[in-house]
This record gives sequence, C-alpha cells and structure tokens, in this order.
Amino acid sequence: MDTKIDFGPEESRIVYVREVKLEDLPEDVREQADGMERLYAVHNAEGERLALVGDRNLAFVLARQNDLAPVAVH
Repeated sequence: MDTKIDFGPEESRIVYVREVKLEDLPEDVREQADGMERLYAVHNAEGERLALVGDRNLAFVLARQNDLAPVAVH
C-alpha cells in the first residue's frame, strides 16, 4: 500500500482523520488489516479517502509529512 497520491492544489491542504471500524470496510481491505479492530482514515475535504493506517498518531504524521494539515473528526 505504497501508492503516490496527488493531494490537489495548495489551498486544499486540510485533511480529516477519523476512526474507521473494520466492519465498515470492504472485504479485501479487512483481509489486509492483520487482526486489527479499527483503522484510521485520512480524508480530503470532499470526503475521498486518501489513506488508511493502523494508528491515529501515524495518520497525523503521514498527513504532516505530505505537507497537509490534519484535523481530527469525532
């Protein structure tokens, strides 16, 4: 799961991090989750899922490493 993503124009740098229950994901993604109960998704402003990671802190680090401004969604 190491795919380069075009995050769009500079003005759309805010992304949203939210917890995702494994049961809400497609079967092929669940198979790759390696026994985790939840993942964390990074979404752009339009709601498109950009990444799934196994740890909330990692989601924030991933966003910042890509010059994005992560915001938590409850």
